[in-house]
Amino acid sequence: MAEQNMQTGGTHFGPDYVRAISPYVAGKPISEVAREFGLDEATIVKLASNENPLGMPDSAKQAVAAAIADLGRYPDSNGFELKAALSARYGVPADWLTLGNGSNDILELAAHALVTPGQSIVYAEYAFAVYALATQELGARAIEVKARDYGHDLDAMAAAIAPDTRLVFIANPNNPTGTFLSAAAIEAFLGKVPSHVVVVLDEAYNEYLDAGQQYDSVAWVRKYPNLMVSRTFSKAYGLAGLRIGYAVAQPELTDLLNRVRQPFNVNSVAQAAAVAALGDTEFLRKSAELNRAGKAQLVGAFERLGLEFVPSSGNFVLVRVGDDDGAGARVNLALLKQGVIVRPVGNYNLPRWLRVTIGLPEENAAFIVALEQALR
Repeated sequence: MAEQNMQTGGTHFGPDYVRAISPYVAGKPISEVAREFGLDEATIVKLASNENPLGMPDSAKQAVAAAIADLGRYPDSNGFELKAALSARYGVPADWLTLGNGSNDILELAAHALVTPGQSIVYAEYAFAVYALATQELGARAIEVKARDYGHDLDAMAAAIAPDTRLVFIANPNNPTGTFLSAAAIEAFLGKVPSHVVVVLDEAYNEYLDAGQQYDSVAWVRKYPNLMVSRTFSKAYGLAGLRIGYAVAQPELTDLLNRVRQPFNVNSVAQAAAVAALGDTEFLRKSAELNRAGKAQLVGAFERLGLEFVPSSGNFVLVRVGDDDGAGARVNLALLKQGVIVRPVGNYNLPRWLRVTIGLPEENAAFIVALEQALR
């Protein structure tokens, strides 16, 4: 029933906790910046949304072209072919896998399946904004744990778990700060979590980890029935526009996710492209190499300019561009006027910082020139 506003006589629909949500604001698209500042789209550099600068792999483009012929029919709701490919890759049964409309869908499915209004969800300060949004939209109670060095303080997060906690979100690497948690730290944390509390380990940037950082989180899924690992094809695999992600968990959890997900939540084209991209190891190798070189390019510029930054294990770098709370917005606007789009992170309570996606070498160079001008 609509709720009456006694002061104005107006009508409010929906619960207070939904009206209190600040909607997610995505990175500005190129077309919007072109219109707003009178720029040529072809000259604009977008380093705002952690997309793969190589775009979609050719293998996935070919799969998409083949899939178009059958778009008059509904997609495979169970994603048989993609689950078979993922099952072979990770050595788990198909019923340990859930497909999502991007990993964002997986995160929200987990919240909806596991948490009721009034129960609590634990996540870190400066962690992915969707954790807070998923908590708010349920009317759940947020337990935000203060960050340590811009990343997760796992000891504090374990201590913060309350009797009514049902879900813990951990991002590794973390977005928007790029911080990394070692395998030993995560496994020690998992050993402390009560068995009725589910941990979602969000590994959207996993493919960008250096060899010395990589670990087998799927092995933990076999050991811990309350662990769910979430990954995406949007970043290193170059399929951001198709929106496809997946989760690995034991069947009790995947069964719950399947009860709340939409029947056809992943479209046919996305499924076909993901199967192709998953098998394209050469594209993944090129993506990681390009990212490694681009990160060095940006970090070198930040060091030369005397700017503080957070060492990143993702495909972006968080950089501090001033000493006042208006610095991020001010420098961001100056960059936009020069046709360079990055991500202000004031919504994460980091108003002095910008998050910069690693692009092609020439895109990184254009950003650096524009940044030098903006800082003046």
